[in-house]
Amino acid sequence: MTRAFVFPGQGAQTIGMGKALAEAYPAAQAVFDEVDEALGEKLSDLIWNGDIADLTLTQNAQPALMATSMAAMRALEAEGAAVTDAAFVAGHSLGEYSALAAAGALSVADTARLLRTRGQAMQSAVPVGEGAMAAILGLDLEAVRAVAEEAAQGEVCQAANDNDPTQVVVSGAKAAVERAAEIAKEKGAKRAVMLPVSAPFHCALMQPAADVMAEALAAVEIKAPAVPLIANVRAEAVSDPDLIRQLLVEQVTGSVRWRESVQYMATQGVTETWEIGAGKALSGMIRKIDRAIAGKAVGTPDDVQNVVKSES
Repeated sequence: MTRAFVFPGQGAQTIGMGKALAEAYPAAQAVFDEVDEALGEKLSDLIWNGDIADLTLTQNAQPALMATSMAAMRALEAEGAAVTDAAFVAGHSLGEYSALAAAGALSVADTARLLRTRGQAMQSAVPVGEGAMAAILGLDLEAVRAVAEEAAQGEVCQAANDNDPTQVVVSGAKAAVERAAEIAKEKGAKRAVMLPVSAPFHCALMQPAADVMAEALAAVEIKAPAVPLIANVRAEAVSDPDLIRQLLVEQVTGSVRWRESVQYMATQGVTETWEIGAGKALSGMIRKIDRAIAGKAVGTPDDVQNVVKSES
């Protein structure tokens, strides 16, 4: 069986995530301690005891989700699993950073600081209320691209996340995205849902954030990952540290090509994914993309025990 480890993105956050892992595995607790130290604050206290509105702020959600994914990874390692049990790692948007940390390309501390910077930069790139995102359900990528082009009317409106065959997210100026939602319904979309996000991610309006990340990424060491990364903006495997650095910058304004990334995994013989961290959203998307790929969520001590037992 060929396996890939996949790492969730924003939206998977919940209060209390990773706490049971930290209580069961000292190595998982150490991840939260390392992230707290790197950021100079008790992010773990917010994750476990805070208010969901505060945790959902982009600058908090991004390092918090990475910390939870890395806690699950360290728990797996404590049970004898390793990242090299996978043929590939991949992550959805910020999950790409978690994937690189899991594969040893980035240190946990550097990843936490990069994601705090990324979250702040993405939040401040566009004034609150001027940008928006909408999930278009029931139209494929080409149809949504045509919708976005028609809706733009001189403003930014782009296909931002190609999540699965039934869901493409558009991002851009608020009025343009609202127009896209209406046009999509006229073109036969089952639904068009405005998303509760604080900024229009993965579109050209994020260029100021991409500039910030280019500078931040230039200042950290990136090693070759222990297993190849399937990059969001390429939907293919990469291992060269300089190319990874470049693609992480491109990812801020570029589309998350998740559907194509999963299709690429399938062509490389992947038959199982372990979704490492909070939630099961990616497993649901993967099932819609290719039913031949089995998905397992690994976010609790029981999940860790179950997947490791299934290997023995």
